[in-house]
Amino acid sequence: MKNAFAIAFAAISPFCWCHADAQTSNKPEAVAPYAATLTIVVDAMLKLADVGPADFVVDLGSGDGRIVIAAATKYNARRGLGVDIEPRLVKFANDSAAQAGVADRVAFREEDLYKTDVSEATVVTVYLLPRAMPPLERKLLAELKPGARVVVQDYPFPNWRAERVVELKTPDKVTAAGLPYAQLYLYKVPAKP
Repeated sequence: MKNAFAIAFAAISPFCWCHADAQTSNKPEAVAPYAATLTIVVDAMLKLADVGPADFVVDLGSGDGRIVIAAATKYNARRGLGVDIEPRLVKFANDSAAQAGVADRVAFREEDLYKTDVSEATVVTVYLLPRAMPPLERKLLAELKPGARVVVQDYPFPNWRAERVVELKTPDKVTAAGLPYAQLYLYKVPAKP
């Protein structure tokens, strides 16, 4: 019994260490602590965006990489990119992509999300704090092509009107917004005037 616990702890301890450290980021550019998105929420976000084989999915603040990896493995996205400012999470995500067999289509970079080139993305996913949303809204509207889809969890953009809002019950976890459900907002980039 003692050996089984030791093996289980050794298997998960790098994962826990990586995540705990990321949550205490003191980087001034940090716009959200690391919070793992539940699998049911990941699936709902990717379904809401209607991700498929023609899509290039970018996750801004990608954490452990689960959204981009799911886009490639489960929804067959042609490409994926995740950016995060925490090097340990970026390494973990790249290792996870290799283990999932999608490292040829998916990459993760340590990068400030406001400096990330999203112009080729067809889908962007976001789970950041409210203070991040006004400048990110301006960036995405300026850089993305008309028709690109953006799915945001819990904190909507201040001015951009959502095409659709979905509430997803998550009774096993209270979301970062303090609610027993996740709110997902789907936005589509309008045609340029």
